[in-house]
Amino acid sequence: MIKEFFSVAVGGALGSMIRYSISMLGAYLGWSSVGATFASNVMGSMLMGFLLTVCANNSLFLFATVGLCGGFTTFSTFSAQTLTYLQGGQYLWALGYALFSVVTCVVAVAVGIYLAKVFA
Repeated sequence: MIKEFFSVAVGGALGSMIRYSISMLGAYLGWSSVGATFASNVMGSMLMGFLLTVCANNSLFLFATVGLCGGFTTFSTFSAQTLTYLQGGQYLWALGYALFSVVTCVVAVAVGIYLAKVFA
């Protein structure tokens, strides 16, 4: 179990560094922060799809998917879960999960900002 946690931690650190590098490159190229986030989410989602296939049954799975992609962008995990619903023919679940996740998370950011203003 310690080996698995360490594997996720190392992958997460690398994924976070890649994400930060894309943000820095985006700033250098004059992209908005939204553009850099969008690019990270798209690249991370494509990487997640690739790694889910290549690492499905080997020891790199936790490092690559939970760690690397999780540190890079959790949007990749969200996208993979939504695709699983779609592939299973659960179209309403996919739509509901996607809409509920996005709306709830946007509201959660707004609540966090409100709480910070009230208590900070």
